[in-house]
Amino acid sequence: MVPIQELTYFALAALVLVLSPGPNMVYLISRSITQGRNAGLVSLAGLMCGFLFHIFMVAFGLTAVLFALPHAFTLIKVIGAIYLLYLAYQSVRPNGRPLFEANTTLAHDPPARLFKIGVITTILNPKVAVFYLSLFPYFIKPAYGSVFWQSIQLGLTQVSISASINFLIVLTAAQVARFFANNPTWVKVQKWLMASVLVGMAIKMALSVAE
Repeated sequence: MVPIQELTYFALAALVLVLSPGPNMVYLISRSITQGRNAGLVSLAGLMCGFLFHIFMVAFGLTAVLFALPHAFTLIKVIGAIYLLYLAYQSVRPNGRPLFEANTTLAHDPPARLFKIGVITTILNPKVAVFYLSLFPYFIKPAYGSVFWQSIQLGLTQVSISASINFLIVLTAAQVARFFANNPTWVKVQKWLMASVLVGMAIKMALSVAE
């Protein structure tokens, strides 16, 4: 299993990322404002189930790659570092699309559809899978034991943190929306903070490849 020190660092990285406004946060706040907290919570449950799909796909994929091509792990890390740098650029690039823009014109959907949309939204988001593939290899080491169970451990840690923060966001959706609308400077600050974290992770991953 992943050592507690490494898991703690991973948890901090996951916390910074979930606090940065993105599609999931926008969707949850939009649904919560449009249809109320219950709709937001149902949507959140769908999003989290979508994460579980990606976690198992990545866990099986990394395990298969390690057994078939042990040195491919290094290639995955290199690609992951490059992708993290790309995400950092996307978060601060000039004239980029605002990360937060709540949509209050959504149609009112029944709980089953809200859950389904949440699941599909996450499953069909290729960035989720690519991000997992970028981040997980840095923390996973064959010496720690089963690659599969390490992937599950990291995935459940990320989902727990994401679910906790997004749960609070659903409960305070209107206040969060108002905060972002009235504090554009904070949005810029969090963009650069997220970019810094991503660059730092990319550098660490690159250094681990060079070792």
